[in-house]
Amino acid sequence: MNKKIKDEMTDRLFEAILLLKNIDECYSFFEDICTISEIKAMAQRLEVAKMLREGKTYSDISEKTGASTATISRVNKALIYGADGYKLILDRLDKE
Repeated sequence: MNKKIKDEMTDRLFEAILLLKNIDECYSFFEDICTISEIKAMAQRLEVAKMLREGKTYSDISEKTGASTATISRVNKALIYGADGYKLILDRLDKE
């Protein structure tokens, strides 16, 4: 866990997210708390991570998602050196 983001306000945000019960509640909450661009950027990064794990090339990923090579590289770095958050959620999504 990155100590730079850990504080009471961030804990409260994550606690709030964990209280969401379905996708409609997620849409409502995230639409209020984030801009549409922020939501789309997070969704894009998750899709990029999924495609990187599938072994897709940067050009394929960029073409399908519209992500820049800088974004793809940043997500790839997180997959390799990050806190394993992408791995955790992608593994869970694969099981559904």
